Amino acid sequence: MLKKFAAELVGTAVLVLFGCGAAVLGGENVGQLGIALAFGFAIVAMAYGIGPVSGCHVNPAVSLAAFVAGRMSAKDMALYWVAQFIGAVVGAAILGLIAKTGFANLGQNGWGPGYLGEYGQTAALSFEIVFTAIFVVVILGVTGEKAHGPFAGVAIGITLAVIHIVGIQVTGVSVNPARSFGPAVLAGGQALGQLWLFFVAPAIGAIIGALLFRLKLLEPTA
Repeated sequence: MLKKFAAELVGTAVLVLFGCGAAVLGGENVGQLGIALAFGFAIVAMAYGIGPVSGCHVNPAVSLAAFVAGRMSAKDMALYWVAQFIGAVVGAAILGLIAKTGFANLGQNGWGPGYLGEYGQTAALSFEIVFTAIFVVVILGVTGEKAHGPFAGVAIGITLAVIHIVGIQVTGVSVNPARSFGPAVLAGGQALGQLWLFFVAPAIGAIIGALLFRLKLLEPTA
């Protein structure tokens, strides 16, 4: 379990460092597409780097979905959560030490006036629920008993990239409570005040996606 804890901590730190780092350090040069690809490629890299150790959840919503779908114990889920939240803070802290803006801008999630596309709370909540559910469906689908083996990481990474292409202007894209937690805790302010949505919405989305497998609605029959 120590190896799994370490893998999830490192993997989540890398996700935050690569994805949020692309937004903070290179956003003006790479644009929305570049940021989206950074998040997606980070997942692909970690899927092959730590996947054999922990399964590369690097996301509390994914661990919750695995638990609801009957693929993970509550004890293991709790351990993964601790590692993921610590890893996210570590990744955000490293980014803050590098960025010229320090800890003021760490690619934190948000919504409303002054934030990217200035979408409202309803849009933010809807986006995070729906797209977390979609993300979880892909993950559970490609990692099940009839898994797609070496292509699973690619499918998951592409999905995360596309989710970012669609939703960066809405919330900055979370679909991952840890990814939101790390930057928000260190940046504070509005990001910390809005953090609740990036816990609640991904959790709801994860449960919806997982139930489709738990109820055998999306489990392959042959």
